[in-house]
Amino acid sequence: MKKLLNDQADLVAESLRGLDRAHPQLRVDHEQRIIYRADAPVPGKVGLLSGGGSGHEPAHGGFIGPGMLDAVCAGEVFTSPVPDQMAEATKNIDGGAGVLHLVWNYTGDVLNFDMAAELAAAETDTQVEAVVINDDVAVEDSLFTAGRRGTGAAIPVEKIVGAAAEQGRSLSDLADLARRVNGATRSMGMALTSCTVPAKGSPTFDLPDDEIEIGIGIHGEPGRRRVPITSAHEIARMLVEPVLNDLDFTGAEGVLVFVNGLGATPLLELHLMYGEIADLLDQAGVVPVRTLVGPYVTSLDMAGCSVTVTRLDEEMVGLWDAPVATLGLRWGM
Repeated sequence: MKKLLNDQADLVAESLRGLDRAHPQLRVDHEQRIIYRADAPVPGKVGLLSGGGSGHEPAHGGFIGPGMLDAVCAGEVFTSPVPDQMAEATKNIDGGAGVLHLVWNYTGDVLNFDMAAELAAAETDTQVEAVVINDDVAVEDSLFTAGRRGTGAAIPVEKIVGAAAEQGRSLSDLADLARRVNGATRSMGMALTSCTVPAKGSPTFDLPDDEIEIGIGIHGEPGRRRVPITSAHEIARMLVEPVLNDLDFTGAEGVLVFVNGLGATPLLELHLMYGEIADLLDQAGVVPVRTLVGPYVTSLDMAGCSVTVTRLDEEMVGLWDAPVATLGLRWGM
């Protein structure tokens, strides 16, 4: 295993130290491993909190700032943060309008965010609502979830709801919007290689050079099936068809198409994949009106990609286009 690290046990803590020094627009609580936007809490604004295991960068910490999240809790690699972290972050981003937890659907995250909401409410009377993100069509249940996994939908949910929060909308309105965006989004991913978790020191799963895994999760969980490697055109079909079969994406205001790299796939290949995916959407009568291509929800050093499609309405388009200033997304500022 070749990694840029000192001691694998210190990887997350030392990464947060570097993040803190590199980006003064963020504020890092190193003891609790919480990353805040520098001006949090924002008076009168609903606070938005997410988080999860490290190793998915720029998710989660790359999406903190005006127009998206107010704070993120960082767990160890592929490991949920603990309730005390989440409760502390919840209290510290409450500007008087409550806090919305945006929770990726993994069992540890769901349970720990639920306990954190109870702790925060008991200690400070902070009003908390939670929305679980569960967009992955590959499997209904996995080793890590009850129901569908949370993957690429986090980006449109956090961006659209983040813009609405900047407008001063209420906690209940934001929760309803988050559920609406999540419900309009589906994702499917594939892997060319496994990732290597530093604590393990070897690939999470064995994937021969002549095979690919279809329907993987972002922690290296197995997917629908393993198949011989084939053309990008055929791989795009294996990703797009399950997404389109699960939800009608025609009509409305078109769709957002998010082609995500899992950590080790160059943009050269991701843009090639977008072209193949866009052709398939054209054939199905699905109209992309917004696009995002790049490594935004990664799985350490895994090679592969995922496709996420969100059925938009006029309100969602406007909120997606609204200004945002984070490490991962920035426009209009």
